[in-house]
This record gives sequence, structure tokens and C-alpha cells, in this order.
Amino acid sequence: MIQRSLSNHLLQLATQYPVISVSGPRQSGKTTLVKQLFPHLQYINFEDLELRTLALQDPKQFLSRYPGGLILDEAQYVPSLFSYIQLEADKRGRAGEFVLTGSQNFLLMEKITQSLAGRVAIFNLLPFSMEELKGTVQEATKVEDYLFKGMYPRLYEVETAPAFYYPNYIQSYIERDVRQLVNVGDLGKFRTFTEVCASRIGQLYNQSSLGNELDVDHKTANRWFSILETSFIAFTLRPYHRNYNKRITKSPKLYFYDTGIVCSLLGIRSPEQLERHPLKGQLFENFIIVEMLKHFLNRGYRPNLYFWRDQTGNEVDLLVDEGGLLYPIEIKSAQTFRPDFLKGIHFFNSVSGNDPKLGYVVYGGEESLDGEQFKLRNWRRLPALDM
Repeated sequence: MIQRSLSNHLLQLATQYPVISVSGPRQSGKTTLVKQLFPHLQYINFEDLELRTLALQDPKQFLSRYPGGLILDEAQYVPSLFSYIQLEADKRGRAGEFVLTGSQNFLLMEKITQSLAGRVAIFNLLPFSMEELKGTVQEATKVEDYLFKGMYPRLYEVETAPAFYYPNYIQSYIERDVRQLVNVGDLGKFRTFTEVCASRIGQLYNQSSLGNELDVDHKTANRWFSILETSFIAFTLRPYHRNYNKRITKSPKLYFYDTGIVCSLLGIRSPEQLERHPLKGQLFENFIIVEMLKHFLNRGYRPNLYFWRDQTGNEVDLLVDEGGLLYPIEIKSAQTFRPDFLKGIHFFNSVSGNDPKLGYVVYGGEESLDGEQFKLRNWRRLPALDM
């Protein structure tokens, strides 16, 4: 079994908080992780309608049946239980008493903040990271293999072809969440919306443009995108808020949590097709940004990740605010470094007064080096490892 990087921090906070929350995409390994870390707790899965009904009808009685603590999987299905968990946690006074998992982030977090504030340690578990696969037989030698295959655990633990896994994943989970979260009259059009979002990774999120392409209003486009966010399928990267006397872009950029899903939605059926695809650069950028996101989440840190772009087109792909230090990062899928990769970094440093030694280029080649005014990193060695 592949060791998850989140384990140590999760166990540490389980000695300090009565409630632990682990949210993330479906099949990202949440259940496997919490069962492994908390074998002494009784496991309940609220996908089971009978158990869900019992908990909803008499939550107090339901909890009293498990005095030794509980793992509650898909806890967002029983929101009325949360206030009773608060009461039980206060009464029992033990750390690590309840572990909640969920795959619908906004619904779970809404109930947690309402009922369990101050009593819960919150974690996000995304699919495997490169760091977790390093040194295993599953480690890839080419970045295109990671981009195409994606990082969902089942693809690494069971011989399942991505070309079959992702269409089933999309149909089984995304469309099911659609039915549960909001009344979408035309699932086919929602599927097309998801495909259009996949074709726009790395671009500014424009709900009006998305709506126009599908002949729906911008409110519908926003509502549909919120489903993708809630289900940990897609997210937006915010622009950095300081303008340094320049007009800056205020719209966020669109990304997906896993490039394997994007490849499936784009109809890419092999790593060889990916190498020739016009969106390979955006897929590589998406992959590196999500790997940086995982690095911080797996250590229990809030990831302060942004991009920066002014109205004249000067841009930094990724900006990391780490304790007040700003790390501008340019991301290029090319296997050969070129000096023009540094244009955006140099411009940002000049207008912001940022330390030029903090700039990075992450590229698809093999070399890594430390220059006087920037650091070059290959795709295996993330800048976050230096921070």
C-alpha cells in the first residue's frame, strides 16, 4: 500500500481535536486512509440508505450505540447529526473520537462550520502526488504518463485502463452528484459544459462566455461550475490582489484537480496522442499547479497559490505567497530551457521589488540548476520542496 503524505499530520491533530474531517474527490483514498489510521473506530458508510435513515430519524440514539467512536463516511448526507456530534464530543472529552469524510466539499464544510467550529481539524485528501509515488514501481519516467493516467489511486492499485476508468468515473460520480446537488434538466448539456471547461484549462474563467457557448445564462453556468467545485473536479486559481501600480486581471483561472479526467473529456486516448495535443502545455501547467497544491495540503498548510497578470499581458503562471515571501513560477512543458521563459518573472520582480532569487522555472526537461536570478527545476522537483 502506498503511504499517504497526509498521514503524519492527520494523526498528530487527532490527538488534539475530538473531530477530524477529511474531504476530497470520490475515490481519492479517504476511506482507505482513515480505516488504516483509526482501526479502533467503528466504520459507518452513509451511502447505506438504511444506516442513513436511522441516523436521520434519531441521531442521539444512533450515536449512543457507538461509545468507542466512529468513522462516518459521506457524512454530508446526515447534516442533522453534526450538532449531536458536537454534544457527544463535548460530553466524552476525548480526542480523535469522530472522523468525518465527504466528497461534496461545500455541503460538508457548511455543516462543519455551523456545528463543529473549534472542535474539528480539517483536511483535504486529493489523489496521489508524485511525491507519494516516488520510489514505488508505479513511479512514471515520463511526465506524459502522469498527465494521461492521472493520479487516482485505483489506477495504481488495480490494472485499470484510464480510457475505461474515467468515462465510468464521470458518469457514475459527477452525474450522480449533479442529481443530488441541483436539478439539472439536461444532463447531456451539463456533460457538454464539463467538456467545454476541460478545453479551457489554464484560461480565465468567464461564465458569460461559457454560457453563450452552450446557450444558457451566466447564472446557470456559475451554478453548474459550483457542482464541479463541490465535487472536487474543477477549481479556480485566484489572481494576486496587489497591482503594483498596474491594472491587473481580476478574473480567476480555471483548472481541474486531475489531468486524467481532462484527457478523458478531451478525447485523448493515449500518452502518444497527448504529446501531439494542442493543449499539452496547459495540461502540464495544470498538473504542476495541482502538485504544488497537494504539497501544501498534505502537510496541513493552507496553500496561498495565485497567478499574476496585468492588462498588457505580462503574466506569472503561479505565485506562491509563503510567509510573506513571493515565489513567481513559470511553467513550461518544453524539454529545453529558453531565456524567454524568464520574461514574466523578471517583469513581476521589477514592478514589485521582489527578490529576483525567488523566481523559478519548472519545465518538461531533466536538468535542475540554481542561477543567480532564478532557479530551474525539472518536472519531478517542485519548487515547494525548497520553500
